[in-house]
Amino acid sequence: MNRDVGGGHFTVPAQPTQVVFGAGSLSTLGDELAVSVLSPVLLLCSNSGRELAHRLATELPDTVVGVFDESRMHVPRPTVEAARKTAASLGARACVAVGGGSAIGLAKALALEANLQYIAIPTTYSGSEMTPVWGITEGQTKTTGRAERVRPVSVLYDPDLTHSLPAGVSVTSGLNAIAHAAEALYAPDRSPLTDLMAQEAVRAMAAALPAVVADPTADGPRSAALYAAWLSGTCLGLTTMSLHHKLCHALGGSLDLPHAETHAVLLPHTLAFNLEEAPEARARMGQALGHDDPSTRLWQLNQELEVPASLRELGADPTGLATVREQALSAPYANPRRVSGDSLDRILTAAFNGEPPERLRPMA
Repeated sequence: MNRDVGGGHFTVPAQPTQVVFGAGSLSTLGDELAVSVLSPVLLLCSNSGRELAHRLATELPDTVVGVFDESRMHVPRPTVEAARKTAASLGARACVAVGGGSAIGLAKALALEANLQYIAIPTTYSGSEMTPVWGITEGQTKTTGRAERVRPVSVLYDPDLTHSLPAGVSVTSGLNAIAHAAEALYAPDRSPLTDLMAQEAVRAMAAALPAVVADPTADGPRSAALYAAWLSGTCLGLTTMSLHHKLCHALGGSLDLPHAETHAVLLPHTLAFNLEEAPEARARMGQALGHDDPSTRLWQLNQELEVPASLRELGADPTGLATVREQALSAPYANPRRVSGDSLDRILTAAFNGEPPERLRPMA
C-alpha cells in the first residue's frame, strides 16, 4: 500500500480550480465573477457568515440576486432543497459560498444536483473547498461521493477574513485539515506531489495553531494556517479517503456531531491504528510534527490546544456507536490496515472514552 512511489508510476490529475491567495484577495471577487461564472449569482452562507455575505451583496448589486443564509452542518437534504428553490426562484445561474464547511458543502450539493457553478470564499481552515468530495445527510445517514463538477471554479483565500474566527474554532478547523493531509499520506493513489504537499501541510498547520491561540490577532499565523488548509484540501482532492474519514462521516451523519471537532478527537486514534502498516506515512508525519510517534504528538497537541478529548464530550450517544460501526463496515474502501468489527469497536470505544491512542497499537 505505502510503497516508494518516487521512481515508480503515478498520475496527478489536472486541477480545474483557480486559486487566488493573499490578504485583500476578497477585493478581486467582482472580477472573478465577471470572468469565471454565469450571472446572476446567489450567495450561500451560514449564520456566522451572514454579515459578510450581505455586505458583498450590497457591494455587487448588479451581479448578486440574493443571499441564502441557512447553510447547515452535514448538509441536510431539506437545506439543499430549500437552497435549490431559492436559486430557481431568483434565476441564479451560479453561487458564491462564503464561510466554512457548511456553506461550501451546500455549494457542492447545488453543483452536483442543480449544475450551478460556484466560487468559494473560505473563512475556516478545513480545506474542503479544494476537494471533489460532497456529502448530503438524509435522516441519520450521510452519503458521500466524489464528482469533479463539485469543485469550485475559483477559490479566494483571504487571511483577513479568518481573523473573526474564534481561536477554538480555528484550532478544530485546522486539525480537520491535518486529518485530510494525514490520510493523503497513505492513500493508494498518492504521488510524490501529494506526499510533499501533505507533509508540508501538517508541518505548517501544527506550527500555526499554537500561534493562533497565543495571539488570535496576529497576521502571520492566520496566513500560515490558511496556506496549510489549501495544501491539505488539495492533496486530499487528489487522493482517496480511508478509515478516518469514513468514521467521521458516519459519526456526523448518525450522531449529528460537530464535524471539525469529531475529526480532531478521532485522528490520534485512527492514526495509531493505521500508521503501524504505513511506515512511509508514519515517517513523514513524524518529520512534520517533530516527533517519532505522530499519534501521540497529535494527542498531546489536542490537549495543549484544549480540544475536547473524547466523543463523549462532543455529546455522542454511546448507543449510536453500533450504527456507526455498521456503516463503516457496509462498503469497501482503501485503508492501509485491515479493518474488522473488533478493531472498529476498539477505536470507537477509545475515542468515546478519551483513552490514550497508544492502546490501539497492539491490535491484530
